[in-house]
Amino acid sequence: MTTVAAYAAPAPKAPLERTTVPRRPVGEHDVLIDIKFAGICHSDIHQVNEDWGQAPFPMVPGHEIAGLVTEVGPGVTRYAVGDRVGVGCFVDSCRECDNCLAGNEQYCTGGMTFTYPSGPTGEATYGGYSTHIVVDENYVLGIPEGIGLAEAAPLLCAGITLYSPLSRWEAGPGKKVAIVGLGGLGHMGVKIAHAMGAEVTVLSQSLRKQEDGLRLGADHFHATADPATFTELAGTFDLIVNTVSATLPLDDYLGLLRTGGTLVNVGAPAEPTSVNMFSLINGRKQLAGSMIGGIRETQEMLDFCATHGLGAEIETIAVDQINEAYARVLASDVRYRFVIDTATF
Repeated sequence: MTTVAAYAAPAPKAPLERTTVPRRPVGEHDVLIDIKFAGICHSDIHQVNEDWGQAPFPMVPGHEIAGLVTEVGPGVTRYAVGDRVGVGCFVDSCRECDNCLAGNEQYCTGGMTFTYPSGPTGEATYGGYSTHIVVDENYVLGIPEGIGLAEAAPLLCAGITLYSPLSRWEAGPGKKVAIVGLGGLGHMGVKIAHAMGAEVTVLSQSLRKQEDGLRLGADHFHATADPATFTELAGTFDLIVNTVSATLPLDDYLGLLRTGGTLVNVGAPAEPTSVNMFSLINGRKQLAGSMIGGIRETQEMLDFCATHGLGAEIETIAVDQINEAYARVLASDVRYRFVIDTATF
């Protein structure tokens, strides 16, 4: 085992602090990654606060990892020392279930190992708020030269979380797509949907971010705090992707869909929500969910973003600013993703 510097929450809801964590030796098919940048995802905060259930502590968050390969195992064929690489939300899966065999490792039924906080048997894993990580080559992504490492880090969660539903529900020319929320997830949804050729609308609480939304590629911007929005836009959209982690009146948003349209949820509120079945029955509408993507699709997303010159809008911070960044995320005071510069360790 090797010990590396990290930032961890020692207990639920506790401020993060400097520490060290173990990393396994580089095995036959492993790569050692010198982490250069790690994005801060809202789910990191949910995990530290145990909003989604109990987890092992101390906890080192971080599943938006970008860096350089510094060592490879003797059986590695995909990567070499010096390669630009990334790691997303998981670092292993059962490799045998139908989902894994289909390239949908994110829905592994045999036991997926999250980058943090744990694997299928509950053993702790440590994420990207650290200087190095060891990962099996089959769960490492190549970052194309067309994207800076700092701007690429959030793509490993925020980028794929939006790319996957936009691709699956065929956002593109002739399609009207709405993105609910212009935050860390939503701003990537706007960029990607625009690059796919869709007509893009942002639905945000207010018009405060309207200028940003239009700059990022939105064709229209509407405030959901204005009840007239739901009247004016009724029956408009083929696809709505909801990125917010708060409980919304889903019936109102379903009313914005065309016949046969789909509302996809990628935000995960801590509390349950409800829907009137007639909101789905009237108009043959669909209410769906989506979670990141498999390794193959995530690589596809990175290549797509490089081709179209897409990266996250970021604010780079030092490691001693992580707790301040968490507070700012909760206050919606970031445009649009914090990225930790691990050189500040």
